[in-house]
Amino acid sequence: MTIERVELGVKDAGSGCACCAARNTSTTQEMPTEAGMSTTLLVDGMTCGHCVASVTEELSAVPGVDDVSVALTAGGTSTVTVRSAATVDHAALRAAVTAAGYTISAA
Repeated sequence: MTIERVELGVKDAGSGCACCAARNTSTTQEMPTEAGMSTTLLVDGMTCGHCVASVTEELSAVPGVDDVSVALTAGGTSTVTVRSAATVDHAALRAAVTAAGYTISAA
């Protein structure tokens, strides 16, 4: 299994990915960290940097989100980590993933 870690601190244009027609599912887990909260989303089916950019852009726009990083597993389950100073609304995170063109299952 190959894991490529891609961290994007900027917002890229575009939503959804033409090369990734399949819808994706995910689970979430929130963990406290020294600097605040860390929420992990497990997203299936992201295959490329455009997928990563789309998800990162939408999640970065959620109020309270300070940082988004993605460990891409092309065609498998990718790990998306959302960092914030305080708890972020999970419904807003799910809505952001949906806006990027993916679906996320209830955690």
